[in-house]
Amino acid sequence: MKNLITIAAFIVIGLMTSLYIGFGYEENQNIAAEDEEVKGLNEKVTLKFSYVTAENTPKGKAARYFAQAVKEKTNGWVEVEVYPNGMLYEAQEEFEALLNNQVHFIAPAFSEIAVHDNKWMVMDLPFAFKDEKMVKEAFQGKIGDLLFESIENSHYKGLAFWDNGFKHITNNSHPITDPKDLKGLTMRVMPSKVLSETYHTVDADPKTYPFNRVYSLLSDGKIDGTENTLSNIYSKGFYEQQRYMTMSRHNYLGYAVLTNKSMWNTLPVEHQQAIEDAMEETTEWMRTHAKGINNEMLERMQTQNVMEIHELTAEEKEKWRKTLKPVYKQYEDNIGQELLEELRKLQKKYGMS
Repeated sequence: MKNLITIAAFIVIGLMTSLYIGFGYEENQNIAAEDEEVKGLNEKVTLKFSYVTAENTPKGKAARYFAQAVKEKTNGWVEVEVYPNGMLYEAQEEFEALLNNQVHFIAPAFSEIAVHDNKWMVMDLPFAFKDEKMVKEAFQGKIGDLLFESIENSHYKGLAFWDNGFKHITNNSHPITDPKDLKGLTMRVMPSKVLSETYHTVDADPKTYPFNRVYSLLSDGKIDGTENTLSNIYSKGFYEQQRYMTMSRHNYLGYAVLTNKSMWNTLPVEHQQAIEDAMEETTEWMRTHAKGINNEMLERMQTQNVMEIHELTAEEKEKWRKTLKPVYKQYEDNIGQELLEELRKLQKKYGMS
């Protein structure tokens, strides 16, 4: 009898131990799962943002705004370090650096993306957009969707479209009011087939030098002129080396903020959401302020009275559009009919067709 009681006691103790261990294991598993969910949230993350323009341009100011917004929205757990003026990489070097996770955000101009993806050539077509309102509609509509879908087929993730402004023509030779006035001039352009062909069409000589060499090239007389936004012309001091500026508004210079898709997927969801919220806030801020920044730079150049400035009339601008229309035909196969059709619909809506 005593042996039976002893055996029964061992059985009861064994059952209780098994139940305890079982519940304990389940509890430990739950804790482990929770640990996986918060993994990374208690680790500070430092991300690098590289760009080639100056700090007082729309892109430079937006990059700083974005960095501060990310810090606030993540309570300091994510820090974005900003590197302007090509401190880390020149424009075309940034793409490889991004793929290698040597930087984590870049904001290349549309022309620079077009080197890697032909569809982005659509943004370089001459006189494609009438005003900032039309550009905004392109970004937020079908054109923007198609462009980001295309770039995301590679290893990049598109986060936002950022504004700068319309480009204008500067040179040292003579006033430019007619397309034929560009004949024979050596003009620096971004590395874009469409931009180069635009200048070839008017018998100019386009050269694709790096952005941060333009000032010295102008100073040394190795190029006659360039095309850029008012903020870039002023902030980089190009106006100091140029005698004439034509307010042509022939192209829109904007940017796409890109990150590395693989890197992005390693971030905790909470950090991704905070970064996207910060990017949305920054993009709205930039859209509101970019035009004002460019206008401020124009006023400063007018005050210094270094360049003779001519703004194209509506009649002059129409002549430029007709002269450069063949560029559209030349690159329609590269860009694709879907994007071109969307652009035509938008141009018709804004009375450009």
